[in-house]
Formats: sequence, C-alpha cells, structure tokens
Amino acid sequence: MSETPFMPKATAVWLVDNTTLTFKQIAVFCNLHELEVKGIADGDVAKGIKAYNPILAGQLSREEIDLCSKDSNKSLNLVERAEEVQVKERKKPKYTPLSKRQDRPDAALWLLKNYQEFTDGQISKLVGSTKNTVSLIRKRSYWNFSNLRAKDPVILGLCSQSTFEKSLEKAKRRVEREKKAKNKEEKLKASTEVNKENS
Repeated sequence: MSETPFMPKATAVWLVDNTTLTFKQIAVFCNLHELEVKGIADGDVAKGIKAYNPILAGQLSREEIDLCSKDSNKSLNLVERAEEVQVKERKKPKYTPLSKRQDRPDAALWLLKNYQEFTDGQISKLVGSTKNTVSLIRKRSYWNFSNLRAKDPVILGLCSQSTFEKSLEKAKRRVEREKKAKNKEEKLKASTEVNKENS
C-alpha cells in the first residue's frame, strides 16, 4: 500500500483507542514505526493529538477493520478517496449519508439500554440526533423501533470515546446530585412530620 491516510498520527491514535488491531497493523497502515504506535498506546507519543476517525473520513471501512482485527497477518487497505477527505476537513454542517442515518437511532437505543443516567438531550448530542427522536425511542414509539439494533456509538464513529466518557461522568454527577436532593427532601419531610406529631 503506497498511500498513507490523511493525518496518519491522529488516525493511529483513533485506531489504538477504538480497535483491537495489532500495533504492527496500525503502524503499516499509518506509515509509522511499530514502536511509535506502542508509544501512542502507552501515552508517551502523540500527546495532545486529537484522534481522527478514518471510518468517518471515508479512508477505512468498518468491514476492513473487522476483517483485520480477526486476522493479525492481514494489512488494512486505504479506501481510495483521499481528495474527498481533505474537502471534508472544512467545518460545515455535517452531512450524514443515508446509510449512516440509521446508525443514529441504533446508537441512541444502545445508550438508552446501557446507560439509564443519560438524559435525552445528552444522548441526542452524542449521536447527533434530535431530542424528540431519542424521546420516541425511549417510549418505544419511534416509527422504525422494531428494526432498530442497539449499537455502540463509538464503534459507529458517531462520537469519540473521550466525549462519551465525559458525558457519562456528567450524567453520573447529575444523578448523584438528584439523589442527594431527594434524600434531603425526604429527611426534611420526615422531620416536619415528627415536629407536627410532637407539637
């Protein structure tokens, strides 16, 4: 494979974080040294480099990653679309191809099933959907609910692992706050009732 992916180091960071590919496979694909990839995994190399999702950028297919994850002797092949990738780098409203649009409700379902602490708003932000869609999926009244398949939004490339973890932390803190407020309210109610009885 002669061509190197766009932003090879950032791509390597994403592949290390989000796949089970070997360091050698990632190194060959990103045209880096195997030790450099190991350094990325250990956190010594590429500090501060934002992970770049090659699936979203159209440089790698999910199928290709799956195949190579199962066979460590297989090399990743770059999808021949490098010119388009560079155009995509400009910040403009993200157009989601039809094939990926189904991923959003699937990802929302996965989050609703696995993380009850997320609000509809947080889920809609993570998967790039609307609050209304998430709410309908939660109530199981979404038009296509029977065809939804719960899928991890990080694997689908809809959000990064770090964004997901930050949102989860936030959600857990909110749940904790709500729990404390509820306990406080219950204690207050109980003590008010005790005072009433005693008076």
